Amino acid sequence: MKNAIQYTIVPKDLAAHLYAVSVTVNQPDPAGQRFSLPAWIPGSYMIREFAKNIVRIRAESGGYEVALNKLDKHTWLADVCTGPLTVYYEVYAWDLSVRTAHLDQTHGFFNGTSVFLQVDGQEQRVHEVDIQKPQGEAYAKWRVATAMRQLKAKRYGFGSYIASNYDELIDHPVELGTFALASFKAHGVQHDMVFTGRVPNLDLQRLSTDLQKICEAQISLFEPKTHRAPVDRYVFMTMVVGDGYGGLEHRASTALICSRADLPVKGQNEMTDGYRTFLGLCSHEYFHTWNVKRIKPAAFAPYDLTQEGYTPLLWLFEGFTSYYDDLMLVRSGVIDETAYLKLVSKTINNVLRGSGRHKQSVAESSFDAWVKYYRQDENAPNAIVSYYTKGSLVGLALDLTIREQTKGKKSLDDVMLALWQQYGRDFYQDGKAGRGVTEEDVDALFDSVTGLKLKRVLDRWVRGTEDIPLAKLLAPFGVGLADERKNAKPGLGMRTVRDGNDCKIASVYEGGAAHKAGLSAGDVLVAIDGLRVTATNLDSLLGRYRIGQAIGVHAFRRDELMTFNAALAASDIPAVSLKSAEKPVTALRLRKAWLNLQD
Repeated sequence: MKNAIQYTIVPKDLAAHLYAVSVTVNQPDPAGQRFSLPAWIPGSYMIREFAKNIVRIRAESGGYEVALNKLDKHTWLADVCTGPLTVYYEVYAWDLSVRTAHLDQTHGFFNGTSVFLQVDGQEQRVHEVDIQKPQGEAYAKWRVATAMRQLKAKRYGFGSYIASNYDELIDHPVELGTFALASFKAHGVQHDMVFTGRVPNLDLQRLSTDLQKICEAQISLFEPKTHRAPVDRYVFMTMVVGDGYGGLEHRASTALICSRADLPVKGQNEMTDGYRTFLGLCSHEYFHTWNVKRIKPAAFAPYDLTQEGYTPLLWLFEGFTSYYDDLMLVRSGVIDETAYLKLVSKTINNVLRGSGRHKQSVAESSFDAWVKYYRQDENAPNAIVSYYTKGSLVGLALDLTIREQTKGKKSLDDVMLALWQQYGRDFYQDGKAGRGVTEEDVDALFDSVTGLKLKRVLDRWVRGTEDIPLAKLLAPFGVGLADERKNAKPGLGMRTVRDGNDCKIASVYEGGAAHKAGLSAGDVLVAIDGLRVTATNLDSLLGRYRIGQAIGVHAFRRDELMTFNAALAASDIPAVSLKSAEKPVTALRLRKAWLNLQD
């Protein structure tokens, strides 16, 4: 297309993990064309400085070299030329994560933020990219998986693809290789599943059946009348490893990484914890198709990928997504009510385990994600709260509050639907980004949609640090919050990690036995009452003692042996469980509506 920004990307040296990339500008800026690479990727709130992986770069026009001057860590300026101007560069790709790029003899993967230079000032032009196959017979069967629109390429084939602008270009990750592929339709829209990595007897049919239910439940939530998905096609692309977990959302796809053991096996139909975890991950990233990719914080409309984008609303965009990811599993019928309540219980336990929840609100956690949540250290449990997990509980609490106070006439679903209709549905209309949501917009929307005055509640639960009264909120739904401390085991109040065969302290919980005894993160446990501590036997050693009993602990700090005296304490972890309600008929009705339970 004339005047389109044109890219070529080639897996050049798979053993050296190098992509060769070029970008051609037909009409460069007459004052000198600037090029830049994003410093972060949407959905992962940390400056990552992707430009550090460019190992060589040069510019050329009309067969002649053009000087290319680096202005800062991710920006270059080409000398004045009449064009066309082409910049050639190589990108090192050896990060096996969902955030950047990876390349070896088994597969290739990249996000556009890692490999495609932005042509500054021409971001709104059409962008084309020619994805080329690596040379060699060994790669003859490689294919391409992406949700990007095909230009001249066939689906799953190498060749040219097209995006309306730079923002769209970098929002379509690409997987290259010999992946397993399956498809299903959710309310008429094709959804593809791509799995890279060796997975014997992978049950693609079960995955298709379960994901179809989850996707259709989410589509119906946001479009209860039309059941119209916001995409023409969606791609789940999963890198399967021995041990891993993660996901990153995009406008019409998601990049996932999971453990091989979490995926279903043909002929084995039980719902394992691992498979439930994988479905929850898929549900989470799919929900982002609406909540964050289209309904956005004002700070992300548009994104400024050169620097941090601060917003106090990640509790809504990540926290509410975390609430709905598991809720959609039970609403779609993939898991039952009991399994769902266990998942809620796990979330509650995770939040209550850290004292940081009393020091940082989820609004503050959202704003400080760049420097605290994404840069956690050994003191994180005592200093911060997760806008994912506590944000999920805020979503739960608001949903229960709205349902109970309106006698089931309104719910958090209505708030999400209003956000979608007012801010998300037309966000990418005509290729132009719409308006984002402010904190004031959110407060006003809750009141207008529900007919309730919820600002005081939001001040306490979102902008304050008090614990949410979940037991009180769950009671009208026939769900009790039971205290299971009677079954607690003796412990030191710390988290350990394996370091070779050593047991190393990773975090010490404030107010716990280890803290009171003087143990610290980084200490390597050597012995308890003269018995050796290894990477695997700490729990069994502590299990021989009673709560309150004193023990002697030997540990190395740096290279010095130290002795500590600790009094073992009980863990204080509640758990959610069903119990009889005073008004069982009313409670059952509310619970059925909340969880979409069938008679």
